[in-house]
Amino acid sequence: MAQPILLELPRQDPREALYERLKRAPHEHAEALLNVYDILQELQDRGVLDLAKGALGSGEEVLQILVNVANTPEMIRGIRNMMILAKVANSFEPEILEAVEQAVQESLAEARKPKPVTLWQLMKKLLSQESRRVLIATASMLQAVGKSLGN
Repeated sequence: MAQPILLELPRQDPREALYERLKRAPHEHAEALLNVYDILQELQDRGVLDLAKGALGSGEEVLQILVNVANTPEMIRGIRNMMILAKVANSFEPEILEAVEQAVQESLAEARKPKPVTLWQLMKKLLSQESRRVLIATASMLQAVGKSLGN
């Protein structure tokens, strides 16, 4: 009767493959490593690494300070207001905000002209259909704010 042959493979340390890969890394990724070293040096020069090290060392104290600041009525109100403003900004189509940005640039350029527009030209602009659309939207918002102030 045949006896089974026991095959014993040498155990490999899983860290050995990682170590070999780490030894090859400087050669294979030299440019990326140099960029990382440059970034680290900039962080060191600007004191960011010292700040991060200090924050990590006193993490509990920093966290407690942040919690204390965040629990003030002013901060809570500010966070709520930012969330509401984000909701308002989200309700606009990007094209509208792009048009506002372009209009601001054009308006500033026109306002810087040496000779301002005449009163007649100004009235003509204010009475245009486009201006009336904006005026009604503004008046409606002012009315809504006024109602909320009256309560």
